[in-house]
Formats: sequence, structure tokens, C-alpha cells
Amino acid sequence: MIRWVLVIFIALTVFSALLPWLEKLGIGRLPGDFRFRLFGRVFSLPFASTLLLSALVVLLARWLR
Repeated sequence: MIRWVLVIFIALTVFSALLPWLEKLGIGRLPGDFRFRLFGRVFSLPFASTLLLSALVVLLARWLR
């Protein structure tokens, strides 16, 4: 269980860092992706995009296996 929490945390961190580039592709604007402004900064929590891309990676890994 702890491993999955760590994987999701790392994925959220990576997606947050890559979000400006990924927004051009439409990732980060799905229903379930949260964006809020706090102290003049915009914070994004791309939960739905993380789940979608994780599912795609799992399907790709199973297909290649």
C-alpha cells in the first residue's frame, strides 16, 4: 500500500512539473484535475490525468510483455 502511495505522489510531482507542456496536449484539463490559486501562485493537482496516463502505461506494459 505504501508503495502505491509513493508512486502516485511521484507521478503527481512529475505531472505538476510538466504541466505547462502537457496542457498543450490537453492533459491537466480533465474533469478531476484541480487547479487553485493561493498567495498569487497557481497550484495544480492533476488527479484524473495521473490516473489516465497510469492506465495507459499499464496497458502498454502488458501489451509489450
